[in-house]
Amino acid sequence: MAQPERDGRLTRTVLRRCLVALVLVLVAWGLVVGVRAPGTVQVGATGPSARPGAYVLALGDSVPAGSACGCEPFPVRYGDLLGSATHTRVTVDNRAVGGSDSADLLDALRTADLRGAVRRADIVLVTIGANDFGDQHDDIVSGSCSPAVDCVGAELTALHDRLVSALRIIRMLRGDQPTTVLVTGYWNVFEDGDVARDDYGPTGLAAARALTVRANAVIRTVSGAAGARYVDLAATFTGAGPDPTRLLADDGDHPNAAGHELIARTLLAAGPVMDPTPSAGA
Repeated sequence: MAQPERDGRLTRTVLRRCLVALVLVLVAWGLVVGVRAPGTVQVGATGPSARPGAYVLALGDSVPAGSACGCEPFPVRYGDLLGSATHTRVTVDNRAVGGSDSADLLDALRTADLRGAVRRADIVLVTIGANDFGDQHDDIVSGSCSPAVDCVGAELTALHDRLVSALRIIRMLRGDQPTTVLVTGYWNVFEDGDVARDDYGPTGLAAARALTVRANAVIRTVSGAAGARYVDLAATFTGAGPDPTRLLADDGDHPNAAGHELIARTLLAAGPVMDPTPSAGA
């Protein structure tokens, strides 16, 4: 009886990855209206006294890509804040792609173009993992999953292994150059706030938040073992108030301008992490 469900999930996964690939091609050709092709922007200090500053590379999914916001996404705001704080002109290269999961990020890190960008990056921002659970969305929020029926065990293991590989590639490409790698978690891997309460009900929202705790634990463990710094966005959003609605776009799934600003300031407060020696294993 479960076989058709697995086949359906496989089909949705294939379709999503095809869509991500299509968006990458269209963006590269400049054919997607309202989406900036991969490239760089200069932010931060201005004027003749402004010194050249860091090269910031953002990797990940629709959160750093700025989906559903119509605002400057947090990688750009982070670069602007960093440049203002250091009186430098910061380069921000935002390569995040909406819909990407950890497998997509790992595939992208094997391409010559992105590997070149990593080699140039003094600071790498990574937000990835929420889309790894997209095929389990309905089961999670409907309450079909439980401690006795773990719908996401395999996905959590895959996220762990792929993130280990992704951070290892970043470290390898940077070599012995001082590098700051900031890896964020999520406030929720699915919707939150008023939208989630309407769509999921209190039980479904609680289940989504419980999954988020598990996903963030994986991201935190892998980041620490790789010598990167984990940035806890769940704590950040909770600290801003008991309900994250005011930080979310109308879809309840992505940050609005206030949310992106909060993430950028949290990243800036995380401080530099100059590539310490990672602990063994992850």
